[in-house]
Amino acid sequence: MAAVSKADRRRQILDAAVRVFAEKGFTQCRVSDIAEEAGVAYGLVYHYFGSKDEVLDTLFLERWDVMVALIGDIDKQEIPARDKLYAIASFIVDSYRHDPHLMKVIIVEVTRAANSFGQTHLDVIREAYAGIAAIVERGQADGEFKDVVTPQFAALAFYGAIEQVLTGWIFDFLPKGDEEYEQAKSFVVDTICDGLDAAAAPAR
Repeated sequence: MAAVSKADRRRQILDAAVRVFAEKGFTQCRVSDIAEEAGVAYGLVYHYFGSKDEVLDTLFLERWDVMVALIGDIDKQEIPARDKLYAIASFIVDSYRHDPHLMKVIIVEVTRAANSFGQTHLDVIREAYAGIAAIVERGQADGEFKDVVTPQFAALAFYGAIEQVLTGWIFDFLPKGDEEYEQAKSFVVDTICDGLDAAAAPAR
């Protein structure tokens, strides 16, 4: 039987932590719960991670760093700002679709934990908002978006809308399925870009 590589073992522990954090919550979870879920010795978790907090840090930063990089890549494309926002919304919604437990952990245990992990990661969280704001600002400069709302506020509203939709799915407030996931991408972009002003809505 082939030996498990260090990278695979580390991934095994992280994947187990996602399931345990999503089920029990970070505060209630113990390192021994992660070890049991991963099927490894208790001490092996500490071989790869200094603490339960470091496990959560790693899970969050892995996914958030991917999103920040993606926002930057999307902004470099020669497409309308609205399409850029749709691409970002698609990435976030599809991230939930493919790994709902991980997205639950990121939203519930990190970005909404204002006095703990959220506070710790404010700089990297703001980096994503700044990337979205830059897209809005260029859209305003090009005349695609009206400029009565600041780019920073628009970025917060845009991400906040997506996060609220994900929260609805996490806690079963909203119906979920492939149709709803695809619909949500357009709904978020339409709501933020068009607002609810009937006069401003494009003809369909």
